[in-house]
Amino acid sequence: MELVHGLIEVTHLSISAVGAMVVIWGVVEAAIRFVRIKFMPEIDMVDETDRIRERLGAHLLFSLEIFIGADIINSVVTPTWEKVGILAAIVVIRTVLSYFLAMEVEQTRKNRSPDAANVS
Repeated sequence: MELVHGLIEVTHLSISAVGAMVVIWGVVEAAIRFVRIKFMPEIDMVDETDRIRERLGAHLLFSLEIFIGADIINSVVTPTWEKVGILAAIVVIRTVLSYFLAMEVEQTRKNRSPDAANVS
């Protein structure tokens, strides 16, 4: 049984590490793109910044889903009412964050291209 707990813990940590890498990747990509537009005056700064925010938001949404999966796996090890309650709170908070982040990304997309929003 100890082996199963160890495997689940390693799985939890591995999945959490993947989620962290997705966040880091998104932040690094956003920072590089932002610095690049600072040195290219011919690019529309507002439009490109919206694109950067949209891509960063997508990375953050994806990582939140990964972290929820890791938390679910972690709660399997020793399912107590306390852990279930904590997991429920984490899932609710992350789901609310995901919802509002997705709304912001969609609003940015609509503001950037009103014609494209009507086609979808």
